[in-house]
Amino acid sequence: QGQLIESGGGLVQTGGLLRLSCFATDRAIRSYNVGWFRQNSGKEREFVARINRRGSTTAYADSVLGRSTISRDSAKDTVFLQINNLKPEDAGVYYCAADDGWSADPAGYDVWGQGTQVTVSS
Repeated sequence: QGQLIESGGGLVQTGGLLRLSCFATDRAIRSYNVGWFRQNSGKEREFVARINRRGSTTAYADSVLGRSTISRDSAKDTVFLQINNLKPEDAGVYYCAADDGWSADPAGYDVWGQGTQVTVSS
């Protein structure tokens, strides 16, 4: 019955900041690893960042490394993604997903949110 719900998408400015939230309705993200992915129209879904269940370990795609932060607040059942210095290439539909594994492969994730659209002004 659990769901993941992304929020925070919309129109953002090139060079600005993006902050997304992933809320678990049944506290699933308190016990599972969570990844963020994005997909541009006509392209494959790509890994952005992931965080382990304790929030002690993170990993980032090269495309956002050094300007992105993934974090989680178990008390709020929420995982956050922040990307600074936005580029046009950061546009797309952003998804959060949960699994008990540790992978950057979308196929390794079992539970997905519906996604939130991010448009970057150029």
